[in-house]
Amino acid sequence: MKFIFTIIFTGIILCAFSQAPVKKLLATKTNTAPKIDGVIDDDVWKTAPVATDFVELNPVAGRHEKQEERTEVRILYDNTAIYVAARMYETGAEKVQHELTNRDNIANSDFIGIVLDTYLDGINASGFYVTAAGVQFDAKYAPSSNGNNEDPSWNAVWQSAVKIDANGWTAELKIPYSALRFPQKDVQTWGLNLIRKRQIEQKQLFWNELDPKKNGFVNQEGQLSGIEKLTPPLRLAFYPYMSTYVNNYPYNTPGVANTTGALNGGMDVKYGINQSFTLDMTLIPDFGQVQSDNQVLNLTPFRIKYNENRSFFTEGTELFNKGGLFYSRNIGGQPIDYANVSLNAHEEIVKNPTETRLLNATKVSGRMANGLAIGVFNAVTQGADATVRDTMSGQTRFVQTSPVTNYNIIVLDQNLKNNSDIALINTNVNRFGHNYNADVGGLVYNLNNKKNSYSLTGYGFMSSLSYPDKTKVDGAAYEVSANKTLGTFTWNVVEDFASPNYNPNDLGFLNNPNYLDHTIATQYAIYKPTKYFNQWNVWTNFYYSRRVEPAAFQTIDAAIGGNVTLKNLWQLGTNEHIQPGGHDFYAPEVAGLFYNTPSSYRFNFYGNTNRAKRLSGGFFVQIVEVNNGQRSYTNTSEIFYTLRINNKFSFGEDVTYNPQRNVYGFLTVDANNVSVFSLYNRNTVENIFNLKYTFNDRMGLTLRARHYWSRRSNISFYNLQKDGSLVQRIPSEFNATNDEDFNTFNVDMVYLWEFAPGSELSIAYKNSSLTDVYPGQPGYNYNLHNTLNQPQNNNFSIKVQYYIDYQNLKKRSKA
Repeated sequence: MKFIFTIIFTGIILCAFSQAPVKKLLATKTNTAPKIDGVIDDDVWKTAPVATDFVELNPVAGRHEKQEERTEVRILYDNTAIYVAARMYETGAEKVQHELTNRDNIANSDFIGIVLDTYLDGINASGFYVTAAGVQFDAKYAPSSNGNNEDPSWNAVWQSAVKIDANGWTAELKIPYSALRFPQKDVQTWGLNLIRKRQIEQKQLFWNELDPKKNGFVNQEGQLSGIEKLTPPLRLAFYPYMSTYVNNYPYNTPGVANTTGALNGGMDVKYGINQSFTLDMTLIPDFGQVQSDNQVLNLTPFRIKYNENRSFFTEGTELFNKGGLFYSRNIGGQPIDYANVSLNAHEEIVKNPTETRLLNATKVSGRMANGLAIGVFNAVTQGADATVRDTMSGQTRFVQTSPVTNYNIIVLDQNLKNNSDIALINTNVNRFGHNYNADVGGLVYNLNNKKNSYSLTGYGFMSSLSYPDKTKVDGAAYEVSANKTLGTFTWNVVEDFASPNYNPNDLGFLNNPNYLDHTIATQYAIYKPTKYFNQWNVWTNFYYSRRVEPAAFQTIDAAIGGNVTLKNLWQLGTNEHIQPGGHDFYAPEVAGLFYNTPSSYRFNFYGNTNRAKRLSGGFFVQIVEVNNGQRSYTNTSEIFYTLRINNKFSFGEDVTYNPQRNVYGFLTVDANNVSVFSLYNRNTVENIFNLKYTFNDRMGLTLRARHYWSRRSNISFYNLQKDGSLVQRIPSEFNATNDEDFNTFNVDMVYLWEFAPGSELSIAYKNSSLTDVYPGQPGYNYNLHNTLNQPQNNNFSIKVQYYIDYQNLKKRSKA
């Protein structure tokens, strides 16, 4: 422990150096707004200074753009908006890539973008991009617990237009102040960067140069000065919606309708409380058209972490994700007592909702001129009941599986010098019924030296569960990480701790607490081209984990790997992992037992082709060998491709085959509380097919079909001993009837039309089926055919959402 802190503070107090010079651009105020038509012929543009001389980040870092491929950007502003005009030169129109897609999808297109850091904090920013096909993309930038600082789920309402000509292409953008937050100052300087992508050569260029040896993106910005006397407008917008659903499932049961319908209505509201803070509210939301989850056969003792596809919980939530305490799928997720419905004799469960209904959710967030950000999130879900029927009398009763529940998050995040910040966060789940309440809170920090070459990052949290009988269960967790973030050689040293009773899972996500982990990682990267490579890097990672109480060794993972970008813009990577034998305290699912995990070796190899080609794709290969006394191995082969027929139509596929042979794994706990394992083979195949046809930059059709099959075939059965070893169960009541076949099939097809800025019509068709059977039948073809012939759930829906801006209403009323 003392050694770790010595490294931390030695790194932090190392010498600091001044920041490299940054580019500056003067914004020009105009009394006449330019026409947003993609043609830069308005007289007002002639007086605006030009931002040019962009510098590559990829594929060759530090290379300046050619004169014949130069970029020229001008910026104006008035009392309502920021205006951007950009000319992207090419030696011919045929070099401009302009694939049509739905909004927020770049695909195979050139683009130009502007990133604005309106508080000049070097940490938070908003990005607005338009492709050469006229497709808009916008994103928020903020520190993130997963290392990805870009949040593309954020959407704003703004205008853009493009034109392609013999000299390349041009773009004009109008970004209203309703899409931005900024301080109330007479004279302001904003952080600014401009980004261009030349898809034909996979070139990514920045106006203010980005050094790949330096950590961070927003902190490497230039400056936009000369912004004076802005008066933030009243930011008030309404998004009312109406939707209708028709659902069909062949129950073919008396008294149960095969086809049902529903009519829904609700509204989202965005209100600018002042120049810094915004309120977002959703009332009776409708998420019926979101993409289906990628369900899998889960043979682990842990729950699956699915992606969040509901826009309200992905858009503008970067502040609430501090420290990774917010897993929004918990809101409206499975009722807390879904699996705990008690039945009397002759009773059966007729209906048991798998989700709770969200009634409303509210976000208030913003950042003040002194750098303090405040965020408040609140959501309320309806209670849920299971319907139980007496098979003898036919009478039914209701059993509560979830009470009305309130979810709350409060965040205070203060920006500090050198792109540093420190945040206080608290999450609370309050259940209005006979169940426990949960509270988690603590500190998240990111401290950098002046040169942003070293950092100290981490968190410290406390959790508390309060039960109706006044019992409390408290826990704690922390992470401390010392990092070298600048240069060709970088490293980080991390210590992670979670006490046995630490539990953030009511609003967060943690598979298992009770650990003390250490990680040492290094990377050596070269960003200057060589004879064969544009860039390359090698890295190492050493991970050591122990259980806290009772103290015991868990696992070690030692890894080495590397990645290269070839001259033809292919990317290749490989890594190897060695894991000596360890102890698994969770697989047995019986308290006090553990399983002696055998040593293993893992090799990965992956790559992808030049994404600018009409046919592009990639592969992933994994080989795992386990020294468990059997000839045990796991192979994974994945291949994916995208074929672009033209700029409107493309399709692709992602196929994975994963055979496992002679694997030991948990099966069940028998009537005598013995943890039963089996030696088994497993075959898994996943096939995802995507198709899109885009009519224009406002209208498109997408289709996604996924079939997943996984089969566990047991060979022999074993009892887990107290010393972690396995003893074969002879004779055993378990046999081939315990084999399992899991199939899931989903189709998601959506037609989307943005018929006005911020307003959408979406028509969706969803088809789904799931089978989980014992013992099942082997063979992929049989399972695919059987899945397609199973009863299917078919859902058809139409949803209209309309954007109403208060400022536009006000103008119309005056007219």
